[in-house]
Amino acid sequence: MSLVFEWSALRALTEEKGTGGLLRQSPDDFRVEELPAYPLLGEGDFLYVQLEKTGHTTAHVLRELSLQLGVKDRDIGVAGLKDRHAVTTQWLSLPAKAEGRLEQFALDGVRILNLTRHTNKLGLGHLRANRFTVRVRGAAGQAEAAAALLATLEQRGVPNYFGPQRFGLGGLNAEEGLRVVRGESRVRDPRVRRFLTTALQSVVFNAFVNLRLEAGVFDALLAGDMAKKHDTGGVFLVEDAALETPRAARGEVSATGTLFGKKVRPLTAEAGQLEQAALGALGLTPEMFLSRKGDRRLTRVFLQEATTHPEPDGFTVAFTLPRGSFATSVLREIMKTDVDAPGAHPDTPEDDALLDDAGAEVVA
Repeated sequence: MSLVFEWSALRALTEEKGTGGLLRQSPDDFRVEELPAYPLLGEGDFLYVQLEKTGHTTAHVLRELSLQLGVKDRDIGVAGLKDRHAVTTQWLSLPAKAEGRLEQFALDGVRILNLTRHTNKLGLGHLRANRFTVRVRGAAGQAEAAAALLATLEQRGVPNYFGPQRFGLGGLNAEEGLRVVRGESRVRDPRVRRFLTTALQSVVFNAFVNLRLEAGVFDALLAGDMAKKHDTGGVFLVEDAALETPRAARGEVSATGTLFGKKVRPLTAEAGQLEQAALGALGLTPEMFLSRKGDRRLTRVFLQEATTHPEPDGFTVAFTLPRGSFATSVLREIMKTDVDAPGAHPDTPEDDALLDDAGAEVVA
C-alpha cells in the first residue's frame, strides 16, 4: 500500500455517480465559520477576538498579531487552523492587556468582527464544530444529484478520512514519517518530526476506515471495536457485536480507529484483525509510534444542517461538521473527483505542523 495520499485508494461510501465540478475558483467559493465549544462569558483575563480572514493562513495571522501587538506567540490562543484558500471566520484569544493595541492592528484581508472577554485562554480543539458553505462550479444541473448524495450522508454518516491537506505538499509527508519512526530520517526539528509521524498515523487510520467500507461494516460494529457514543462521547468495548450494531445503524454510536501512541491500546478480536491488516500492509507495528501520545478517532461523523442550493453553473452546499473532520471527505462523496489533490495548497504543511494528537483541524 502506498503512503502517498490518493483519493482513488480510499473507498467512497456512496456508489452513485458524482456531480463533478470545480472548487475554489475564488476565495469566496469556500467559506468556513468556527462554532465555539462553550459560551463566552463577556468577562475575564483573556480577550477573545473573532476575525474573518482571506488569503492568509492562521499561522501567518498569528505571527502578525504577535509582531504588531508585542505579544509572545505562546500567549495567543487558537482553537483551529484554517488555510488561506477560503474565507474563514474564527476565534483567538489574547492577554487582556493587548486590547488597547488591537486598534492599531492592520492586515489586508483580515477583519475583526467581534471582541469579548473570557476566563481562560483558547486552546487547540476548543471548538464544537465548523460550518462550511461551498460553491461548486462547472456542474450545471447537478444540484438535485448533490442533494440526493447529501441526504445519504446525513443518514449513514461520512467516512471520517483525514483529507489530503493532512499529508502536505504532494501528499508525501507520511513517507518521511516512516523514516522518522524507523530512525532513518535526517529531520531533527522535534515539531516537524511530530508532524511527519502524525501524517503516518493518519495513513493507517485512513486504511482502517477503507477496510471497514470494503468489509461492509462502515455503519456496523465488530467484536473488539472501541465504540463511541455520539451524544455523550463515552467510549466502550464492543463484546457482542450483534447486540450493539443496531445502535450503530441508528447513528447512536460509531466505531473508532486508533491513532497509535503510548497512551492508547490497539483494538482486539475482529476489529483488531482489521487494524492489524491496515498496519501490516504498510509494514508497521504499534510500537513504532511510542513517541506519540495516541488517541481514538471516530470512523464516521454526521452532518448537521445540510442544505443544497442550485446555482446557474452548479450548486452551493452547506453543512456543519464536528471539529477535526474534513470537508473534503464530504465533497469527495458528492463530486467523485480528486478533491483538493495533494500539493494544491503549498502553504498547508506549515499550519499542519502545529496539530496535536487529537487531530485539531486544518480546514480545506
